Amino acid sequence: MSESSAPHAADRRELTGAQRNAVAELLRVSPVADELGRRFVRAGHELHLVGGSVRDALLGRLGDDLDFCTDAHPDETLRIIKGWAESIWETGREFGTIGAQRDGLRLEITTFRAESYDQVTRNPVVVYGTNLTEDLRRRDFTINAMAVSLPEHRFTDPHGGLDDLSAKVIRTPADPRESFGDDPLRMLRAARFAAQLRFAVHPDVHAAMGRMAADLDRITAERIRDEFTKLLCGADPITGLRLLVDTGLAERFLPELTGLKLEIDEHAQHKDVYEHTLTVVENAVSFEEEGCDFILRMAALMHDVGKPATKAVGPDGRVSFHHHEVVGARLTKARMKAMRYPKDITAKVTALVALHLRFYGYGRGEWTDSAVRRYVADAGDLLSRLHKLTRSDCTTRNRRKAAQLGADYDALEDRIARIAAEEDLARVRPDLDGNAIMELLGVPPGPVVGRAWKHLKEQRLEHGPLDRDAAEAELLRWARAEGLID
Repeated sequence: MSESSAPHAADRRELTGAQRNAVAELLRVSPVADELGRRFVRAGHELHLVGGSVRDALLGRLGDDLDFCTDAHPDETLRIIKGWAESIWETGREFGTIGAQRDGLRLEITTFRAESYDQVTRNPVVVYGTNLTEDLRRRDFTINAMAVSLPEHRFTDPHGGLDDLSAKVIRTPADPRESFGDDPLRMLRAARFAAQLRFAVHPDVHAAMGRMAADLDRITAERIRDEFTKLLCGADPITGLRLLVDTGLAERFLPELTGLKLEIDEHAQHKDVYEHTLTVVENAVSFEEEGCDFILRMAALMHDVGKPATKAVGPDGRVSFHHHEVVGARLTKARMKAMRYPKDITAKVTALVALHLRFYGYGRGEWTDSAVRRYVADAGDLLSRLHKLTRSDCTTRNRRKAAQLGADYDALEDRIARIAAEEDLARVRPDLDGNAIMELLGVPPGPVVGRAWKHLKEQRLEHGPLDRDAAEAELLRWARAEGLID
Protein backbone atom coordinates (compact mmCIF):
# COMPACT_ATOMS: atom_id res chain seq x y z
CA MET A 1 0.00 0.00 0.00
CA SER A 2 1.42 3.38 -0.93
CA GLU A 3 1.26 6.78 0.69
CA SER A 4 -2.25 8.17 1.20
CA SER A 5 -3.81 5.17 -0.56
CA ALA A 6 -7.33 3.99 0.22
CA PRO A 7 -8.05 0.38 1.19
CA HIS A 8 -8.63 -2.10 -1.61
CA ALA A 9 -12.31 -2.36 -2.45
CA ALA A 10 -12.52 -5.94 -1.13
CA ASP A 11 -11.06 -4.85 2.20
CA ARG A 12 -12.98 -1.60 2.64
CA ARG A 13 -15.62 -2.99 4.99
CA GLU A 14 -13.07 -4.71 7.27
CA LEU A 15 -10.68 -1.76 7.38
CA THR A 16 -13.21 1.00 7.95
CA GLY A 17 -13.41 0.15 11.61
CA ALA A 18 -9.63 0.29 11.94
CA GLN A 19 -9.56 3.66 10.21
CA ARG A 20 -12.27 4.99 12.51
CA ASN A 21 -10.24 3.83 15.51
CA ALA A 22 -7.17 5.60 14.17
CA VAL A 23 -9.02 8.87 13.59
CA ALA A 24 -10.48 8.85 17.11
CA GLU A 25 -7.17 7.97 18.74
CA LEU A 26 -5.15 10.46 16.73
CA LEU A 27 -7.61 13.25 17.43
CA ARG A 28 -7.03 12.64 21.13
CA VAL A 29 -3.29 13.24 20.85
CA SER A 30 -3.38 15.68 17.92
CA PRO A 31 -3.04 18.90 19.96
CA VAL A 32 0.39 17.79 21.16
CA ALA A 33 1.46 15.74 18.11
CA ASP A 34 0.47 18.37 15.56
CA GLU A 35 2.03 21.18 17.56
CA LEU A 36 5.27 19.20 17.73
CA GLY A 37 5.05 18.49 14.00
CA ARG A 38 4.70 22.19 13.22
CA ARG A 39 7.80 22.97 15.29
CA PHE A 40 9.85 20.47 13.28
CA VAL A 41 8.48 21.75 9.95
CA ARG A 42 9.34 25.34 10.89
CA ALA A 43 12.87 24.16 11.63
CA GLY A 44 13.09 22.57 8.17
CA HIS A 45 12.63 18.96 9.28
CA GLU A 46 10.10 16.12 9.01
CA LEU A 47 8.23 14.45 11.88
CA HIS A 48 6.19 11.26 11.67
CA LEU A 49 4.17 9.30 14.19
CA VAL A 50 5.43 5.79 13.59
CA GLY A 51 5.62 2.13 14.52
CA GLY A 52 3.68 0.78 17.46
CA SER A 53 1.88 4.09 17.94
CA VAL A 54 0.27 3.89 14.49
CA ARG A 55 -0.49 0.18 14.92
CA ASP A 56 -2.14 0.77 18.30
CA ALA A 57 -4.08 3.74 16.97
CA LEU A 58 -5.52 1.52 14.22
CA LEU A 59 -6.41 -1.07 16.86
CA GLY A 60 -8.11 1.58 18.98
CA ARG A 61 -5.71 1.14 21.92
CA LEU A 62 -3.22 4.00 21.62
CA GLY A 63 -1.73 4.77 25.02
CA ASP A 64 0.09 7.81 26.34
CA ASP A 65 3.51 6.78 24.96
CA LEU A 66 4.03 8.08 21.42
CA ASP A 67 6.86 7.17 19.04
CA PHE A 68 8.07 9.57 16.37
CA CYS A 69 10.81 9.52 13.75
CA THR A 70 12.51 12.48 12.09
CA ASP A 71 15.36 13.44 9.79
CA ALA A 72 16.65 15.76 12.53
CA HIS A 73 19.68 14.53 14.46
CA PRO A 74 19.51 14.43 18.29
CA ASP A 75 21.19 17.83 18.81
CA GLU A 76 18.68 19.47 16.46
CA THR A 77 15.77 17.64 18.10
CA LEU A 78 16.87 18.97 21.49
CA ARG A 79 17.01 22.50 20.09
CA ILE A 80 13.48 22.18 18.65
CA ILE A 81 11.80 20.86 21.81
CA LYS A 82 13.73 22.91 24.37
CA GLY A 83 11.35 25.30 26.09
CA TRP A 84 8.34 23.43 24.75
CA ALA A 85 8.69 20.08 26.46
CA GLU A 86 7.90 19.97 30.16
CA SER A 87 10.80 17.58 30.71
CA ILE A 88 13.49 16.03 28.51
CA TRP A 89 15.66 12.92 28.89
CA GLU A 90 18.57 11.69 26.79
CA THR A 91 19.00 8.09 27.99
CA GLY A 92 18.51 6.79 24.42
CA ARG A 93 20.69 9.38 22.77
CA GLU A 94 23.32 6.84 21.62
CA PHE A 95 20.55 5.20 19.57
CA GLY A 96 19.36 8.55 18.22
CA THR A 97 16.40 8.85 20.62
CA ILE A 98 15.41 11.91 22.66
CA GLY A 99 12.58 11.61 25.18
CA ALA A 100 10.18 14.33 26.26
CA GLN A 101 6.95 14.87 28.15
CA ARG A 102 4.11 17.22 27.34
CA ASP A 103 0.51 17.38 28.61
CA GLY A 104 0.66 13.90 30.16
CA LEU A 105 2.10 12.27 27.00
CA ARG A 106 5.53 10.62 26.88
CA LEU A 107 7.19 11.24 23.53
CA GLU A 108 10.19 9.47 22.03
CA ILE A 109 11.68 11.13 18.97
CA THR A 110 14.23 9.07 17.02
CA THR A 111 16.37 10.07 14.07
CA PHE A 112 15.77 8.01 10.90
CA ARG A 113 17.85 4.88 11.28
CA ALA A 114 19.42 2.28 9.05
CA GLU A 115 20.90 0.28 11.93
CA SER A 116 21.89 -3.35 11.72
CA TYR A 117 23.76 -5.93 13.75
CA ASP A 118 27.26 -6.87 12.65
CA GLN A 119 26.34 -10.59 12.89
CA VAL A 120 28.95 -11.05 15.65
CA THR A 121 28.39 -8.74 18.63
CA ARG A 122 25.21 -8.40 20.64
CA ASN A 123 24.77 -4.67 20.11
CA PRO A 124 23.29 -2.78 17.17
CA VAL A 125 25.44 -0.57 14.99
CA VAL A 126 23.52 2.68 14.72
CA VAL A 127 23.68 4.46 11.38
CA TYR A 128 21.39 7.42 10.74
CA GLY A 129 19.13 7.13 7.74
CA THR A 130 18.07 9.89 5.39
CA ASN A 131 14.40 9.23 4.62
CA LEU A 132 11.18 7.72 5.94
CA THR A 133 11.04 4.87 3.40
CA GLU A 134 14.44 3.57 4.48
CA ASP A 135 13.49 3.90 8.14
CA LEU A 136 10.25 1.93 7.70
CA ARG A 137 12.01 -0.87 5.81
CA ARG A 138 14.39 -1.52 8.72
CA ARG A 139 11.54 -2.02 11.18
CA ASP A 140 10.68 -5.44 12.54
CA PHE A 141 7.20 -6.14 11.13
CA THR A 142 4.87 -4.60 8.55
CA ILE A 143 2.29 -3.79 11.24
CA ASN A 144 4.99 -1.63 12.85
CA ALA A 145 6.15 -0.10 9.57
CA MET A 146 3.37 2.46 9.06
CA ALA A 147 3.64 6.20 9.64
CA VAL A 148 1.45 9.29 9.92
CA SER A 149 3.23 12.48 8.88
CA LEU A 150 2.65 15.56 11.04
CA PRO A 151 0.98 17.95 11.04
CA GLU A 152 -0.69 17.07 7.72
CA HIS A 153 -1.71 13.50 8.75
CA ARG A 154 -0.47 11.84 5.58
CA PHE A 155 -0.56 8.04 5.96
CA THR A 156 2.41 6.01 4.70
CA ASP A 157 2.30 2.23 4.42
CA PRO A 158 4.81 0.95 1.84
CA HIS A 159 4.79 -2.68 3.03
CA GLY A 160 1.08 -3.44 3.40
CA GLY A 161 0.93 -3.18 7.17
CA LEU A 162 -2.73 -2.15 7.12
CA ASP A 163 -3.64 -5.27 5.14
CA ASP A 164 -1.65 -7.46 7.55
CA LEU A 165 -3.30 -5.76 10.50
CA SER A 166 -6.70 -6.57 9.03
CA ALA A 167 -5.65 -10.18 8.29
CA LYS A 168 -4.01 -10.49 11.74
CA VAL A 169 -0.72 -11.65 10.25
CA ILE A 170 2.84 -10.99 11.44
CA ARG A 171 5.15 -10.44 8.47
CA THR A 172 8.49 -8.66 7.98
CA PRO A 173 8.97 -5.70 5.58
CA ALA A 174 12.15 -7.23 4.17
CA ASP A 175 12.99 -10.91 3.67
CA PRO A 176 12.65 -12.44 7.16
CA ARG A 177 16.15 -13.92 6.93
CA GLU A 178 17.55 -10.45 6.38
CA SER A 179 15.40 -8.96 9.14
CA PHE A 180 16.32 -11.62 11.70
CA GLY A 181 19.96 -11.53 10.64
CA ASP A 182 20.01 -7.82 11.50
CA ASP A 183 18.43 -8.40 14.91
CA PRO A 184 17.75 -12.00 16.03
CA LEU A 185 15.61 -10.75 18.91
CA ARG A 186 12.93 -10.05 16.30
CA MET A 187 12.21 -13.77 16.19
CA LEU A 188 11.24 -13.67 19.84
CA ARG A 189 9.31 -10.45 19.21
CA ALA A 190 7.29 -12.27 16.55
CA ALA A 191 6.19 -14.81 19.14
CA ARG A 192 5.54 -12.00 21.61
CA PHE A 193 3.26 -10.13 19.20
CA ALA A 194 1.44 -13.37 18.40
CA ALA A 195 0.75 -13.71 22.13
CA GLN A 196 -0.17 -10.07 22.70
CA LEU A 197 -2.30 -9.47 19.60
CA ARG A 198 -3.58 -13.02 18.93
CA PHE A 199 -2.06 -12.79 15.43
CA ALA A 200 -0.69 -15.61 13.27
CA VAL A 201 2.93 -15.67 12.10
CA HIS A 202 3.33 -15.72 8.30
CA PRO A 203 4.67 -19.11 7.03
CA ASP A 204 7.84 -17.46 5.67
CA VAL A 205 8.48 -15.84 9.04
CA HIS A 206 7.82 -19.12 10.87
CA ALA A 207 10.25 -20.98 8.59
CA ALA A 208 12.98 -18.38 9.09
CA MET A 209 12.51 -18.54 12.87
CA GLY A 210 13.11 -22.29 12.74
CA ARG A 211 16.19 -22.03 10.52
CA MET A 212 17.77 -19.15 12.45
CA ALA A 213 16.87 -20.01 16.06
CA ALA A 214 20.54 -20.45 17.01
CA ASP A 215 21.18 -16.78 16.13
CA LEU A 216 19.28 -15.87 19.29
CA ASP A 217 22.46 -16.81 21.17
CA ARG A 218 23.90 -13.44 20.06
CA ILE A 219 21.34 -11.58 22.15
CA THR A 220 21.88 -10.64 25.80
CA ALA A 221 19.95 -12.48 28.50
CA GLU A 222 18.36 -9.24 29.65
CA ARG A 223 16.83 -8.44 26.24
CA ILE A 224 15.55 -12.01 25.90
CA ARG A 225 14.10 -11.85 29.41
CA ASP A 226 12.20 -8.64 28.70
CA GLU A 227 10.64 -10.00 25.50
CA PHE A 228 9.78 -13.33 27.11
CA THR A 229 8.10 -11.57 30.04
CA LYS A 230 5.93 -9.59 27.64
CA LEU A 231 5.08 -12.80 25.78
CA LEU A 232 4.06 -14.66 28.93
CA CYS A 233 1.96 -11.66 29.97
CA GLY A 234 0.22 -11.51 26.60
CA ALA A 235 -3.48 -12.02 26.07
CA ASP A 236 -2.77 -15.44 24.56
CA PRO A 237 0.53 -16.73 26.00
CA ILE A 238 -0.16 -20.28 24.83
CA THR A 239 0.19 -19.31 21.16
CA GLY A 240 3.48 -17.60 21.91
CA LEU A 241 4.82 -20.53 23.93
CA ARG A 242 3.93 -23.02 21.19
CA LEU A 243 5.80 -20.87 18.68
CA LEU A 244 8.89 -20.87 20.89
CA VAL A 245 8.88 -24.66 21.09
CA ASP A 246 7.89 -25.37 17.47
CA THR A 247 10.60 -23.10 16.03
CA GLY A 248 13.34 -24.22 18.43
CA LEU A 249 13.67 -20.77 20.04
CA ALA A 250 12.78 -22.13 23.48
CA GLU A 251 15.73 -24.52 23.27
CA ARG A 252 18.08 -21.50 23.15
CA PHE A 253 17.01 -19.89 26.44
CA LEU A 254 14.32 -22.05 28.11
CA PRO A 255 15.17 -25.68 27.27
CA GLU A 256 13.11 -26.93 30.22
CA LEU A 257 9.97 -26.03 28.29
CA THR A 258 10.96 -28.17 25.32
CA GLY A 259 12.02 -30.90 27.73
CA LEU A 260 8.43 -31.28 28.91
CA LYS A 261 7.62 -33.13 25.70
CA LEU A 262 8.17 -36.48 27.37
CA GLU A 263 8.19 -39.47 25.06
CA ILE A 264 5.18 -41.70 25.61
CA ASP A 265 5.69 -45.43 25.04
CA GLU A 266 3.12 -48.16 24.87
CA HIS A 267 4.18 -49.67 28.20
CA ALA A 268 4.34 -46.46 30.26
CA GLN A 269 1.25 -44.44 29.54
CA HIS A 270 1.04 -41.02 31.16
CA LYS A 271 -0.44 -37.69 30.25
CA ASP A 272 1.48 -35.35 27.98
CA VAL A 273 3.30 -33.10 30.46
CA TYR A 274 3.87 -30.38 27.84
CA GLU A 275 0.20 -30.10 26.94
CA HIS A 276 -0.74 -30.34 30.61
CA THR A 277 1.61 -27.44 31.39
CA LEU A 278 0.10 -25.23 28.70
CA THR A 279 -3.36 -25.99 30.10
CA VAL A 280 -2.18 -25.07 33.61
CA VAL A 281 -0.87 -21.73 32.30
CA GLU A 282 -4.20 -21.11 30.58
CA ASN A 283 -6.06 -21.98 33.79
CA ALA A 284 -3.82 -19.66 35.82
CA VAL A 285 -4.61 -16.78 33.46
CA SER A 286 -8.33 -17.37 34.08
CA PHE A 287 -7.77 -16.98 37.84
CA GLU A 288 -6.14 -13.56 37.54
CA GLU A 289 -8.17 -10.78 39.04
CA GLU A 290 -6.58 -7.71 37.47
CA GLY A 291 -3.85 -7.59 34.84
CA CYS A 292 -1.02 -10.07 34.33
CA ASP A 293 0.37 -11.86 37.38
CA PHE A 294 3.77 -12.82 35.99
CA ILE A 295 4.77 -14.72 39.14
CA LEU A 296 1.68 -16.94 38.93
CA ARG A 297 2.04 -17.50 35.17
CA MET A 298 5.75 -18.32 35.45
CA ALA A 299 5.12 -20.74 38.31
CA ALA A 300 2.41 -22.43 36.25
CA LEU A 301 4.84 -22.72 33.32
CA MET A 302 7.67 -24.16 35.44
CA HIS A 303 5.74 -26.24 37.99
CA ASP A 304 6.48 -29.59 36.30
CA VAL A 305 9.93 -28.94 34.79
CA GLY A 306 11.37 -31.43 37.28
CA LYS A 307 9.42 -34.33 35.79
CA PRO A 308 11.78 -35.34 32.95
CA ALA A 309 14.66 -35.76 35.43
CA THR A 310 12.57 -37.74 37.93
CA LYS A 311 10.57 -39.95 35.59
CA ALA A 312 10.59 -43.61 36.66
CA VAL A 313 8.64 -46.65 35.50
CA GLY A 314 7.71 -49.17 38.19
CA PRO A 315 7.45 -52.96 37.86
CA ASP A 316 3.74 -52.58 37.22
CA GLY A 317 4.39 -50.17 34.35
CA ARG A 318 3.13 -47.13 36.28
CA VAL A 319 5.02 -43.89 35.77
CA SER A 320 6.11 -41.80 38.74
CA PHE A 321 7.89 -38.48 39.22
CA HIS A 322 8.89 -38.60 42.89
CA HIS A 323 10.13 -35.29 44.33
CA HIS A 324 9.79 -33.55 40.97
CA GLU A 325 8.68 -30.41 42.82
CA VAL A 326 12.06 -30.26 44.60
CA VAL A 327 14.02 -30.80 41.40
CA GLY A 328 11.71 -28.40 39.56
CA ALA A 329 12.29 -25.65 42.12
CA ARG A 330 16.04 -26.04 41.72
CA LEU A 331 15.81 -25.94 37.92
CA THR A 332 13.51 -22.92 38.05
CA LYS A 333 15.89 -20.98 40.26
CA ALA A 334 18.84 -21.74 38.00
CA ARG A 335 16.96 -20.86 34.80
CA MET A 336 15.57 -17.57 36.12
CA LYS A 337 19.01 -16.62 37.40
CA ALA A 338 20.44 -17.29 33.94
CA MET A 339 17.72 -15.08 32.44
CA ARG A 340 18.66 -12.31 34.90
CA TYR A 341 15.33 -12.08 36.70
CA PRO A 342 15.46 -10.15 40.00
CA LYS A 343 16.15 -12.30 43.05
CA ASP A 344 12.83 -11.49 44.74
CA ILE A 345 10.81 -12.51 41.66
CA THR A 346 12.86 -15.69 41.28
CA ALA A 347 12.40 -16.58 44.95
CA LYS A 348 8.62 -16.28 44.73
CA VAL A 349 8.30 -18.36 41.56
CA THR A 350 10.66 -20.99 42.95
CA ALA A 351 8.71 -21.21 46.21
CA LEU A 352 5.44 -21.77 44.36
CA VAL A 353 7.00 -24.55 42.28
CA ALA A 354 8.30 -26.19 45.45
CA LEU A 355 4.92 -25.94 47.18
CA HIS A 356 2.57 -26.88 44.34
CA LEU A 357 2.17 -30.53 45.42
CA ARG A 358 1.68 -29.90 49.13
CA PHE A 359 -2.12 -30.00 48.86
CA TYR A 360 -2.37 -33.53 47.50
CA GLY A 361 -3.23 -35.95 50.26
CA TYR A 362 -5.42 -33.45 52.08
CA GLY A 363 -8.53 -35.20 50.80
CA ARG A 364 -7.50 -38.42 52.55
CA GLY A 365 -8.10 -36.73 55.89
CA GLU A 366 -4.46 -36.82 56.98
CA TRP A 367 -4.05 -33.13 57.70
CA THR A 368 -4.17 -31.88 61.27
CA ASP A 369 -4.62 -28.25 62.22
CA SER A 370 -0.85 -28.21 62.62
CA ALA A 371 -0.42 -29.24 58.98
CA VAL A 372 -2.77 -26.49 57.88
CA ARG A 373 -0.81 -23.93 59.88
CA ARG A 374 2.44 -25.08 58.28
CA TYR A 375 0.87 -24.91 54.82
CA VAL A 376 -0.15 -21.30 55.43
CA ALA A 377 3.13 -20.38 57.13
CA ASP A 378 5.28 -21.89 54.36
CA ALA A 379 3.24 -20.13 51.66
CA GLY A 380 3.37 -16.79 53.48
CA ASP A 381 2.30 -13.94 51.22
CA LEU A 382 2.15 -16.40 48.30
CA LEU A 383 -0.89 -18.21 49.75
CA SER A 384 -3.39 -16.63 47.36
CA ARG A 385 -1.19 -17.52 44.37
CA LEU A 386 -0.67 -21.03 45.72
CA HIS A 387 -4.45 -21.48 45.89
CA LYS A 388 -4.71 -20.44 42.23
CA LEU A 389 -1.76 -22.57 41.10
CA THR A 390 -3.08 -25.66 42.86
CA ARG A 391 -6.52 -25.26 41.33
CA SER A 392 -4.96 -24.58 37.91
CA ASP A 393 -3.00 -27.82 38.17
CA CYS A 394 -6.18 -29.89 38.10
CA THR A 395 -6.48 -30.73 34.39
CA THR A 396 -7.93 -34.23 34.60
CA ARG A 397 -10.67 -35.10 32.12
CA ASN A 398 -12.26 -37.39 34.71
CA ARG A 399 -15.19 -35.28 35.87
CA ARG A 400 -15.65 -37.21 39.09
CA LYS A 401 -11.97 -36.86 40.03
CA ALA A 402 -11.95 -33.16 39.08
CA ALA A 403 -15.07 -32.53 41.17
CA GLN A 404 -13.52 -34.33 44.15
CA LEU A 405 -10.27 -32.35 43.92
CA GLY A 406 -12.24 -29.11 43.70
CA ALA A 407 -14.34 -30.06 46.72
CA ASP A 408 -11.22 -31.03 48.70
CA TYR A 409 -9.58 -27.69 47.99
CA ASP A 410 -12.78 -25.84 48.87
CA ALA A 411 -12.70 -27.67 52.20
CA LEU A 412 -9.05 -26.74 52.77
CA GLU A 413 -9.72 -23.06 52.07
CA ASP A 414 -12.70 -23.16 54.43
CA ARG A 415 -10.53 -24.76 57.08
CA ILE A 416 -7.82 -22.13 56.64
CA ALA A 417 -10.46 -19.42 57.01
CA ARG A 418 -11.79 -21.05 60.20
CA ILE A 419 -8.37 -21.34 61.82
CA ALA A 420 -7.43 -17.85 60.63
CA ALA A 421 -10.50 -16.50 62.42
CA GLU A 422 -9.19 -18.03 65.64
CA GLU A 423 -5.49 -17.32 65.16
CA ASP A 424 -3.30 -14.85 63.33
CA LEU A 425 -2.38 -17.23 60.49
CA ALA A 426 -1.19 -14.38 58.31
CA ARG A 427 1.70 -13.85 60.72
CA VAL A 428 2.59 -17.04 62.54
CA ARG A 429 5.27 -16.06 65.04
CA PRO A 430 6.41 -17.39 68.42
CA ASP A 431 4.39 -16.35 71.43
CA LEU A 432 7.51 -14.69 72.90
CA ASP A 433 9.70 -12.25 70.99
CA GLY A 434 13.48 -12.01 71.10
CA ASN A 435 13.53 -9.52 73.94
CA ALA A 436 11.34 -11.73 76.13
CA ILE A 437 13.54 -14.75 75.34
CA MET A 438 16.73 -12.89 76.33
CA GLU A 439 15.15 -11.57 79.53
CA LEU A 440 13.78 -14.95 80.65
CA LEU A 441 16.94 -16.93 79.85
CA GLY A 442 19.37 -14.19 80.83
CA VAL A 443 21.30 -14.45 77.57
CA PRO A 444 22.61 -11.77 75.18
CA PRO A 445 21.70 -11.52 71.49
CA GLY A 446 23.14 -14.44 69.55
CA PRO A 447 22.58 -17.99 68.26
CA VAL A 448 20.82 -19.16 71.44
CA VAL A 449 18.06 -16.61 70.93
CA GLY A 450 17.62 -17.75 67.35
CA ARG A 451 17.36 -21.40 68.36
CA ALA A 452 14.86 -20.59 71.09
CA TRP A 453 12.79 -18.49 68.68
CA LYS A 454 12.74 -21.33 66.14
CA HIS A 455 11.65 -23.84 68.81
CA LEU A 456 8.80 -21.60 69.96
CA LYS A 457 7.66 -21.11 66.38
CA GLU A 458 7.52 -24.89 65.91
CA GLN A 459 5.38 -25.10 69.04
CA ARG A 460 3.12 -22.36 67.68
CA LEU A 461 2.68 -24.25 64.42
CA GLU A 462 2.10 -27.56 66.14
CA HIS A 463 -0.25 -26.50 68.91
CA GLY A 464 -1.56 -23.06 68.01
CA PRO A 465 -1.25 -19.95 70.20
CA LEU A 466 0.00 -20.33 73.78
CA ASP A 467 -0.77 -17.87 76.55
CA ARG A 468 2.13 -16.04 78.20
CA ASP A 469 2.54 -18.46 81.11
CA ALA A 470 2.44 -21.55 78.88
CA ALA A 471 4.91 -20.01 76.43
CA GLU A 472 7.35 -19.15 79.22
CA ALA A 473 7.04 -22.63 80.71
CA GLU A 474 7.76 -24.20 77.32
CA LEU A 475 10.79 -21.97 76.81
CA LEU A 476 12.21 -22.93 80.20
CA ARG A 477 11.55 -26.63 79.56
CA TRP A 478 13.42 -26.37 76.24
CA ALA A 479 16.30 -24.45 77.82
CA ARG A 480 16.72 -27.10 80.53
CA ALA A 481 16.68 -29.88 77.93
CA GLU A 482 19.36 -28.00 75.98
CA GLY A 483 21.50 -27.59 79.12
CA LEU A 484 21.22 -23.82 78.99
CA ILE A 485 19.83 -23.49 82.52
CA ASP A 486 19.69 -25.70 85.63
